Amino acid sequence: MASAQLFYNNHHLCSSINGRKPRNFSKNGSFSAFVGNGYCSFNKKLQFQRTPLVMASSESRTSRKQVEIIYNPDERLNKLADEVDKNTGISGLTLFSPCKINVFLRITSKREDGFHDLASLFHVISLGDKIKFSLSPSKTTDRLSTTVPGVPLDDSNLIIKALNLYRKKTGSDKFFWIHLDKKVPTGAGLGGGSSNAATALWAANQFNGCIASEKELQEWSGEIGSDIPFFFSHGAAYCTGRGEVVQDIPPPIPVDMPMILIKPKEACPTAEVYKRLHLSQASKVEPLTLLEKISASGISQDVCINDLEPPAFDVLPSLKTLKQRVLAAGHGQYEAVFMSGSGSTIVGIGSPDPPQFVYDDEEYQDVFLSEAFFITRGENEWYTEPGSTLNSCDPSTDLPLEVE
Repeated sequence: MASAQLFYNNHHLCSSINGRKPRNFSKNGSFSAFVGNGYCSFNKKLQFQRTPLVMASSESRTSRKQVEIIYNPDERLNKLADEVDKNTGISGLTLFSPCKINVFLRITSKREDGFHDLASLFHVISLGDKIKFSLSPSKTTDRLSTTVPGVPLDDSNLIIKALNLYRKKTGSDKFFWIHLDKKVPTGAGLGGGSSNAATALWAANQFNGCIASEKELQEWSGEIGSDIPFFFSHGAAYCTGRGEVVQDIPPPIPVDMPMILIKPKEACPTAEVYKRLHLSQASKVEPLTLLEKISASGISQDVCINDLEPPAFDVLPSLKTLKQRVLAAGHGQYEAVFMSGSGSTIVGIGSPDPPQFVYDDEEYQDVFLSEAFFITRGENEWYTEPGSTLNSCDPSTDLPLEVE
């Protein structure tokens, strides 16, 4: 679906569009919002932009890898993918791939395998990517394209890993053309890549008549990433082990609780954060105590503990400054301010509005800003972007999906 980008020079101009607040902000004097089925950004000049399409083909590790860069202003390949769908009689599938935040994150011990045991309240939120899947005429190759440069397009990408895993587990011979419309920033501690992988497993299962159960998809996904199994919860889960032990829980926080996500341009490499972690400096509060307190009394600053904050602030000292400034500027505005995952996103719970200093200070001109709220999914349904059509999985029906 084509999207128009509209730019204007005053980021304070729109407080609502069609009754909705802006969904994403970009501090270069701009913000962006979904308008109807389109996507508009407000900046310093009026123009329309066309994003070059980057594609790659991925084959198994035992065979030759081929990468091709294609600038595709006329969307030739998308039209060809639609033609393949028409010829095969199976519709393409577009799925929402939401990210998550860690409401609290306790690191409880170091394991013999070098990883760490954690205990965390994970929750899916409304910020996410969109992924289009189309059946490929090839029986040997998946093709992945994306709107964002720097995203790997070969079989190191978790989407391709997930599709390879699905074929290995089920014997399916279906390959795909995949287009990733990326909205979740990388290196943010929001689990965007893990969500993409879970979404790819769900999609592959839809195209194959839902031959695997959700439980099987969840168990298999742990082989390629610790955070991926969480996305097969219903949206709120208490996760332990390396994150792959997922206990579904009723949402302990009202789903309409607003939040603001603030991510600086710099990322926090997860490996470096864990390298600088000292368990002696971690919180001593029992994780289940935190969960019980949130369930009983809601969000507060004292329960939103993240043991990875000190090492992340050591890696990126400016991130500590950002959190402190949000806390000071948002006094009374946010119920809690904390870092998600291993960073570098700072979350302010309780308001969708960012503090004014991120607009006024030159050093924050490149931060990523987005409002969000908590979401969940129903049984046999994938997550849906608010306002879109439900995607369900019922083996007795023929692909009841959001189709192109």
